[in-house]
Amino acid sequence: MTAEISRDPWATLDDLLGVEVMDTAETGIGPVAFYGRCSTEDNQDPETSHAWQAGNARKFVEPLGGEIVADYFDVGQSRSVPWERRPEAARLLAALKDPRRQWTAIVVGEGTRCWFGNQFSLVAPRFQAYGVDLWVPELGGKFDSRNPSHKMLMSVLGGMSESERQHVQARVRAAMDAQVVNEGRHQGGRAPYGYVVVDGGPHPNPRKAAEGYRLRVLAIDERAAEAVRRIFAEYLAGAGDRAIASGLNRDGIPCPSARRPEQNRHRLADGWQGSTVRAILENPRYTGYAIFGRWTKQETLFDPDDVSAGHVVRFRRAAPDRVVRSRRPAHPAIVSVEDFTQAQLIRRSRGAGGMRGIAKLERSRTGGKQTYLMRGRVRCCICTRKMQGGVIRKGVYYRCLARTLAPGSEALADHPKTVNLREDTLLPAVNGWIRRIFAHENVDETVAELLASQEGATGDANTHEQARRRLADAETRLKRHQAAITAGVDPAALVEVINEAQAEREAARAELANVPSVQLVTDAQVYAMIDSLGDLDETLKEKKPDRLAELYEKLGLELRFHPIEKAVYATAYPRVVSECVRGGTRHPICGTPAQCRCSCSSQ
Repeated sequence: MTAEISRDPWATLDDLLGVEVMDTAETGIGPVAFYGRCSTEDNQDPETSHAWQAGNARKFVEPLGGEIVADYFDVGQSRSVPWERRPEAARLLAALKDPRRQWTAIVVGEGTRCWFGNQFSLVAPRFQAYGVDLWVPELGGKFDSRNPSHKMLMSVLGGMSESERQHVQARVRAAMDAQVVNEGRHQGGRAPYGYVVVDGGPHPNPRKAAEGYRLRVLAIDERAAEAVRRIFAEYLAGAGDRAIASGLNRDGIPCPSARRPEQNRHRLADGWQGSTVRAILENPRYTGYAIFGRWTKQETLFDPDDVSAGHVVRFRRAAPDRVVRSRRPAHPAIVSVEDFTQAQLIRRSRGAGGMRGIAKLERSRTGGKQTYLMRGRVRCCICTRKMQGGVIRKGVYYRCLARTLAPGSEALADHPKTVNLREDTLLPAVNGWIRRIFAHENVDETVAELLASQEGATGDANTHEQARRRLADAETRLKRHQAAITAGVDPAALVEVINEAQAEREAARAELANVPSVQLVTDAQVYAMIDSLGDLDETLKEKKPDRLAELYEKLGLELRFHPIEKAVYATAYPRVVSECVRGGTRHPICGTPAQCRCSCSSQ
């Protein structure tokens, strides 16, 4: 018996073979998430940058039936930072795992703003694994992982982004060097102790002058300048850094952080230190010449064993060939070139062994091989200063000496002459606390406490969101009024409402500038952070110094020792997102998750 063949032979064959042929449905892209980024290093306006990138994305997807329903926009993040370390990009990647997300595709405003180097090849497979399409304007459509041309183009885009960034950095640095050499231009930053920044007239750039920018120059702060002259005079007379600092403290001369606390918020204003004197003696700007480039931002691998984790920026002393000096004096001098040069020659001779006492001291110092696991993590509760590590009779101690406090300090009234905390007494108690709060049976309670610690930040988050809404509403009204004027409405009739909208916009901008943007974390992110710590019990049992130090760093461990109570208060601030490229900016879980009050002997 012969089977009947329909008019479409392929339909009969497909039916015999059991092949199901799906008709391609002509549907739109649907709901999409937008991602963009801008960097404050380039003095970009975040609002303008967000507006044009989001506008590009809408023009790209809306004709294809796409609708942006979620917005992820990173501000102040360098393109060289991997997605996992950008707050909004990390939030987008976390949302991929949420089956209830409201979008099924992602669109970007400009590919070179979002990916750098090989970042795309590390992120795109994650989109594909969760069934999320990626729409890139430079490709003219959706990224197709099976299309070798698409992969090649995205690789080229990453290289172009990296090259563009390097060219911009080189051009900006060359321009700043030329301004210093030829004009003696002050390039910003904190004024050296002994100087203040004053108005120097209209900005030499006509466009910036038209926008109201003013040139800034250095002028002498006479009271502070006298202290600088005294430092150089005493040093040339043979006094050492610490001896000079002690004399300044004894005479009640304010240290730099006490003299100008508004530009030294990171200092304690607790008197002169030898390091402060050394920094002044080594600063060539006191000669009246503009010096630029003594310190430079250097990119180092965040994790040398994981290149994909990207780089972080650290400030390092620049090589001598990177430092530039103005051809002529740029501001009033506090010390002469001859005195400054003589001071540097003395420092070089002391460092090279020209003075027997200093040379002997240098030779008698240890090679720095002693490991202090709690270095920088222990503070004295009475004076709030960090306790310094030291070895006493082969035992490792953390010490706080009253004699190093500035004369007249309020802490001297209650501060013991010497505060000692022994490391081998401290470590078992701290490690036992860490093991207990992260034990399997207690981890849920710890996560709950971490999440509860964010409650205080909710108010700031709500305030920030309300200010953003008011700003968007004011800008929408301004655009509507401008469109009405363009359409022929008498501008005089809209003066009052335009002024009102502008006032609301400026008020909202000011509020946004003063209210920090708070990123609250979820329980999934906290559990992921705890998982990233690895096997805590194994690390604590091995007691390997490098692994313990790494663990304390990840936990953000801080200790406060009260010598009178003989108790140590331990606090952990685990980081969900690692620090940003500019180095200051981390995203900790707000608040204190837990405290350990353990009795530790001060022997």
